[in-house]
Amino acid sequence: MPQSYSHVFMNELFGTIKLYHLKYNKIDLVCGTMPQPSDTSVIFCAEAAYTAQCLEQFSHSNIRGDHVSGGKRFRGSPCKNNTGAFVYYNNNYKFLHDSYTNELDSAAYYGGMGFSQELLIHDGSTISPVRKDTLGIYRCLCTIDNQLCIAECLKRMEIRFFVDYLLKINVTDAIYLDMGPGWNYSWWRDDSNQVHYIHDKQIPYTTNWITFYK
Repeated sequence: MPQSYSHVFMNELFGTIKLYHLKYNKIDLVCGTMPQPSDTSVIFCAEAAYTAQCLEQFSHSNIRGDHVSGGKRFRGSPCKNNTGAFVYYNNNYKFLHDSYTNELDSAAYYGGMGFSQELLIHDGSTISPVRKDTLGIYRCLCTIDNQLCIAECLKRMEIRFFVDYLLKINVTDAIYLDMGPGWNYSWWRDDSNQVHYIHDKQIPYTTNWITFYK
């Protein structure tokens, strides 16, 4: 297996986007309780699918869209924003547009993971974002040179400009990761086992996290 590590660097686009480049041996969608830094097998985790309501008690039905966690498929609540999905199984990943229910079944069958979300870029082409004019800090799971990365803008902008920057750095696929105060709270682990937090507000209403493991 390849050596596991996590590192971050800023690209050349005037400090506009931060990229988290990850090497990993496994990806899962953790639901209910956020992975803790004490679990040294985790190198990165961040909120993935939308959460329907701010509930104190966890329920898979409160995650927007059907999803696969730990090799088991769960029914989530409907979400018109979910134009695609991401799945990982048999050591391979796929970004999917429109029809993806069969791939979620495959992810469950092979013990993988998957979640539904808003697709931003697919096969190098833009998928029209739902929130075209809303200013915000945006984050996505994406591919650059056939490698998975997490990209996040460093200043507030309209999501269409975020997508434009992604295309400029040769992103070929990108799927949104839930953001907003509290939902943007995440963390990653560097080569020295030092944990770094991304945003500092943790709330009790988050429901699911894409999680990369050594």
